Amino acid sequence: MSDWTKSSWRNKPRIQMPDYTDAAALNAVEAQLSQYPLLVFAGEARRLKTQLAAASRGEAFLLQGGDCAEAFDQFNSDSIRDTFKVMLQMAMVLTYGAKVPVVKVGRMAGQFAKPRSANTETVGGVELPSYRGDIINGLDFTPEARIPDPQRMLQAYTQSAATLNLLRAFSTGGFADMKRVNAWTLGFTDSQEIQKYRDLASRIQDSIDFMGAAGINSDTTHEFSSVEYYTSHESLLLEYEEALTRVDSTSGKWLAGSSHMIWIGDRTRQPDGAHVEFASGVQNPIGLKCGPTTTAEDLKVLMAKLNPENEEGRLTLIARFGAGSVGDHLPRLIKAVQEEGANVLWTCDAMHGNTIKSESGYKTRPFASVLREVREFFGIHQAEGTIPGGVHFEMTGQDVTECTGGVRAVSDEDLSDRYHTACDPRLNASQSLELAFLVAEELSALRESRSV
Repeated sequence: MSDWTKSSWRNKPRIQMPDYTDAAALNAVEAQLSQYPLLVFAGEARRLKTQLAAASRGEAFLLQGGDCAEAFDQFNSDSIRDTFKVMLQMAMVLTYGAKVPVVKVGRMAGQFAKPRSANTETVGGVELPSYRGDIINGLDFTPEARIPDPQRMLQAYTQSAATLNLLRAFSTGGFADMKRVNAWTLGFTDSQEIQKYRDLASRIQDSIDFMGAAGINSDTTHEFSSVEYYTSHESLLLEYEEALTRVDSTSGKWLAGSSHMIWIGDRTRQPDGAHVEFASGVQNPIGLKCGPTTTAEDLKVLMAKLNPENEEGRLTLIARFGAGSVGDHLPRLIKAVQEEGANVLWTCDAMHGNTIKSESGYKTRPFASVLREVREFFGIHQAEGTIPGGVHFEMTGQDVTECTGGVRAVSDEDLSDRYHTACDPRLNASQSLELAFLVAEELSALRESRSV
């Protein structure tokens, strides 16, 4: 786009963003961030785009998952390690089911800002601005904490850099060795009374044992001892994004240096809005959340704006409709994509359309609803002859009790035990891996039906 600059979003309507009261402080932080090193590099973003292109053709599968919103006070190496570990476990199971490589993208190292359904919230008769994520304001329900503070961007950057450093070490330092990951997967099934999980894990072990006997293992093959792991977040706070956007010297194109992949949320996807304007000019892979209110015409305009060259791997459409509603919306959006001849990757976000308030007052997501939406997503793609290329979950490696159900049967009464999220409920480690087994079944069935 010849008229695009990294600040051209400032001339567009903006929503879901804070109004900073101290312009001088904001300008100082932006100037400081603009001098900081990028968190990711253009070659990494291009490599991810190539892998997402393969997923759009059914030659790979995207697993995207991680925190609803990262928090400053919960930042530690153990939580990063545990989420990374569960992502590797899930990828192992999905690889077996799909028989294709799994592209691993974390909602990590930058997922700090959250859109909210209302600008204010009321507790005990007191009304204050809504909490919008640690990069913007504080969770404590006090007037001081809820004032947007630009200094928080600097802490978010520091935490993101430290997270990426640890993820890169885990990815290449032996922690991701396939033999270790499969042992973790078997550990999950040992504690369950579900025979089909044990059977699948046993088949995975047999495959690894066979390859080891054939001399293919982490000692001889680099791919068995390390993984490629990418990061992503919703590019909501555009002052932060702009400060970390630079020209890639090898291509002359702009790169959003805050993350390998950025996405636009269902609340900020206005075709003439600031968030679409910003994302349209960077070379990173872009995700676009598509909810029940996404019209076919809007989607066509958005695809043209965000991927004018119709490049494979550039645009991922993240469907999030809610269990029971996928059939009302996904077919018409698939038709819109087909009418435009657009290259997109379809993935399923089975979390955001299935949030309810439990009888105990906690916001939760029933595991059965998450699973139902995934199955509906696969079923419709099978009926339409199109490719279900990935899944997108809010999950954690910690043993939280935030989503009800699963084989460990988290109940409404259990939610208060370990409810740690600052925003939306996440799948715990057991539920995440259980879901991976179930998605693997869907992938295996789809592969078999198309080979007939």
